[in-house]
Amino acid sequence: MLRPYNTCMHMIIYRPRGPKVLLGLLIICLALLAACAAPAQPEVRARLGAIEALSTDATAGYERALAPRPFTFPQDHGPHPAFLTEWWYFTGNLDDDAGRHFGYQLTLFRRALVPTAPARDSAWATRDIYMGHLALADVAGDQFYAYERFSRGADGLAGASGDPFRVFLENWSVEGAGPEGMDMRLRAAQGDVAIDLRAVNSAPPVLQGDAGLSQKGPTPGNASYYYSLPRMATEGEVRVGETRYRVSGLSWMDREWSTSSLEGDVSGWDWFALQLDDGSSLMFYRLRQPGGAVSPYTAGSLVAADGAQVRLSREDVQVDVLDSWRSPRGGASYPARWRLRVPAEQIDLEIIPYLADQELQVSVVYWEGAVQVTGTRAGAPLGGSGYVELTGYAEGGP
Repeated sequence: MLRPYNTCMHMIIYRPRGPKVLLGLLIICLALLAACAAPAQPEVRARLGAIEALSTDATAGYERALAPRPFTFPQDHGPHPAFLTEWWYFTGNLDDDAGRHFGYQLTLFRRALVPTAPARDSAWATRDIYMGHLALADVAGDQFYAYERFSRGADGLAGASGDPFRVFLENWSVEGAGPEGMDMRLRAAQGDVAIDLRAVNSAPPVLQGDAGLSQKGPTPGNASYYYSLPRMATEGEVRVGETRYRVSGLSWMDREWSTSSLEGDVSGWDWFALQLDDGSSLMFYRLRQPGGAVSPYTAGSLVAADGAQVRLSREDVQVDVLDSWRSPRGGASYPARWRLRVPAEQIDLEIIPYLADQELQVSVVYWEGAVQVTGTRAGAPLGGSGYVELTGYAEGGP
């Protein structure tokens, strides 16, 4: 796609959202480095597939996730500049007093350009690029909105800190309060939508994988440090057009940092984050391989209402696709309804999107949206809501 853009160089990189199926996406703008005072020129925005972009070998000089480590808060909410990439991922399902339902996504990413900050006497000098996605599903209005932005981590345009916790990209921001920064304020506005939410975590963070070390492949260091806050009590305001709604519900935060790339036999991933009505939370990501096989590094977790955690492997969870949806834009075909079972826990769920079209038409096209859950556990009814992310389908993956 050709479009005018006031930067000198722009490269987009897609990241797997670490556990958030780990994998989600990481997009980066390599730009705005020196001579950006030149007139704006037409720029080619390359749409790179997730796997292609994550296959980079440019990791020399960065730390890697090799072994479990202790986590400290609020510091670990903040940046980890020794690693190549990191992301702050928020999703949630909210309702107003009349039952109008919204799903939201606010995601912020940091990507290092070089291992060491440049020695330049300039307010514009930076070693980091930040990217963000803001999306809102208005179920009653049958509308889905998605926005993307980039900026350099310099001159007050974007950045992050740990104590106090804050990450921001222009006027999109997350700020933490309290001793561990677990009382968070999320604010973002663009186009026809805005969110201003307070999301409070009152339970210990869920350390995904091996005490927070989430392995994505057989190569040492192809892993991330990853924790989740899966049931953040949330209230605040959502704006759609000129109408403002007072809302409440649950948010899910995924926090991850790494210097890694996916193994060459992964073609995409499906990530499920479900908040169930019995107080439990279920996260599971499937790493898809060519031909429909599922990688042995597929994983997840089931956290009970009392905080007890069960690690889930590829063999522990059965996922069947019950329907599909084809994008009217690029023509990609996505799974659109699922049956998810955890036999050892007597869990049998059906997962249905609140809206069929929750495809983000951004630098890397993917589907991420709010879902509703019905089913049973040990024969008793069980419902809930959550989010699903699907990558690799717009690039022709299985």
